Amino acid sequence: MPRMRAVDAAVAILEKENATHAFGLPGAAINPFYDAMRKHGGIHHVLARHVEGASHMADGYTRAERGNIGVCIGTSGPAGTDMITGLYAAWADSMPILCITGQAPVAKLDKEDFQAVDIASIAAPVTKMAKTVLEAAQVPGVFAKAFQLMRSGRPGPVLIDLPIDVQLAEIEFDPDTYEPLPVVQPAATRPQVDKALDMLLAAERPIVIAGGGIVNAGAEAELVELAETLGVPVVSTLMGWGAIPDDHPLASGMVGIQTSQRYANATFLESDVVLGIGNRWANRHTGGLDVYRQGRTFIHVDIEPTQIGRVFAPEYGIVSDAGAFLRTAVEVAKERKAAGQVPDWSTWADDTRGRKGTLQRKTNFPETPIKPQRVYQEMNRAFDRDTVYVTTIGLSQIAGAQFLHTYASRHWINAGQAGPLGWTGPAALGVAAALPDANVVALSGDYDFQFMLEELAVGAQHHLPYVHVVVNNAYLGLIRQSQRAFDMDYHVSLAFENINSTEVAEYGVDHVKVAEGLGCKALRVTDPEDLESSFTKARAMAQESRVPVVVEVILERVTNIAMGVQLDGVNEFEDLALSATDSPTALALLD
Repeated sequence: MPRMRAVDAAVAILEKENATHAFGLPGAAINPFYDAMRKHGGIHHVLARHVEGASHMADGYTRAERGNIGVCIGTSGPAGTDMITGLYAAWADSMPILCITGQAPVAKLDKEDFQAVDIASIAAPVTKMAKTVLEAAQVPGVFAKAFQLMRSGRPGPVLIDLPIDVQLAEIEFDPDTYEPLPVVQPAATRPQVDKALDMLLAAERPIVIAGGGIVNAGAEAELVELAETLGVPVVSTLMGWGAIPDDHPLASGMVGIQTSQRYANATFLESDVVLGIGNRWANRHTGGLDVYRQGRTFIHVDIEPTQIGRVFAPEYGIVSDAGAFLRTAVEVAKERKAAGQVPDWSTWADDTRGRKGTLQRKTNFPETPIKPQRVYQEMNRAFDRDTVYVTTIGLSQIAGAQFLHTYASRHWINAGQAGPLGWTGPAALGVAAALPDANVVALSGDYDFQFMLEELAVGAQHHLPYVHVVVNNAYLGLIRQSQRAFDMDYHVSLAFENINSTEVAEYGVDHVKVAEGLGCKALRVTDPEDLESSFTKARAMAQESRVPVVVEVILERVTNIAMGVQLDGVNEFEDLALSATDSPTALALLD
């Protein structure tokens, strides 16, 4: 049996498990692991500028393509605690990332050793497993179990903490005979699918909700086939957006109290039977449950047993991988259709399409300073249907989800449940690492952008090109809007008179200079008529220079974006709630 250091075995397992992209920072307690990566040569490593940034890069890498598992690496102590936010973001959105940390020697644990912290206990609530390995011979088994857990059931992150003496200890391990542990997913039975279809076929106005579980399962084609076989409209959650193309005749938009379309909410409120697949009934989707549930029958399919009934009790629940359920559901639907048992829902589908053509929000504003709605109109025009968007929380994300369009799965990559500020830039770098030939476009408000803007240097150093659209109103826009309930505007302005720049006047930070100082390209837009050409130019610059390109758009300081607390009570700011003729890019959905 070959003998090798435990870290050499761990790196060999990463390669066997096809986890060959790592993002991190070396340090004294993790240097043996870096030495193993250097000697082994099979892991592509990107040097981050902040360990939290490394965790978000790994997250973005995972989200970019099905089957990816991003790896983030840091030393002992604060490196691990810095990555907790990244683990939380991945855990909240069911994303498998592997976090590897160094640790003080086993004999020094609990003895006040420098930078020794019980990171496994800290990470446990936001991981599927968090373990400090105390015996070197356990390293292969712990890594094998980590990959099995990350891929089984509801996916999620794992943290493995390696004391430095454990890393250096020699063990017996044969990489040539290593095999990944089997992954088994729950699957709906035929009787369960029959019952779900019986309930759906009894409806007058049925809809299917496409959740992120469909994306995780790679079951987008089966979703579309089921919808087309039955003629049932599909609405999506924020995490399921793109599972059916926006311009598909049965695609009826995104339901929610923030990231949503007017026509999608209206269609949902008219429905009577709801089949949710791979969704969690998160509150930004449902709003108040009394309105959401009233007059509707719910069927819920989810891979995680504890999700069934967690937010509310459905009339029928099925524990199943979304792909397994949909494959059987397509078979059953075809049999029912051949037997003449599927109702004619064409009038209902036409009604949903009619709402899609009329219940739009205005985007075609000519004003200067630029209104944010115009930004997304021009993004739709400048960026093609293969564009991969990356974003996190803020008015920029909310407005982006209301106005942008996506036509394929994993083309809208966002931190949905946790929504940490600063996630967007590092995650976009992870996406760019996974998809080197894709048109990756990040979307940030100025506050999100400022959180981790040092990571732009990573894109410059490692040639990870993408376009970063920064909508700058010098405000914490979402918090400012929520402070209206308290009749205040308190510590939410980022504006100041920058004595070193006349370009941004009282807006404060000169993002163009900062981006250029970090080795990237940058443009600033102040005229709405220049938006489309600037976006097109930025895309070409990114591909030519192979570095990130920042497009800073100077917005009007205050714009309120449609949102509310109930699906039937979204404040549309009525002067902006108009027909499709006032939102030119929306017409493309109906062509």
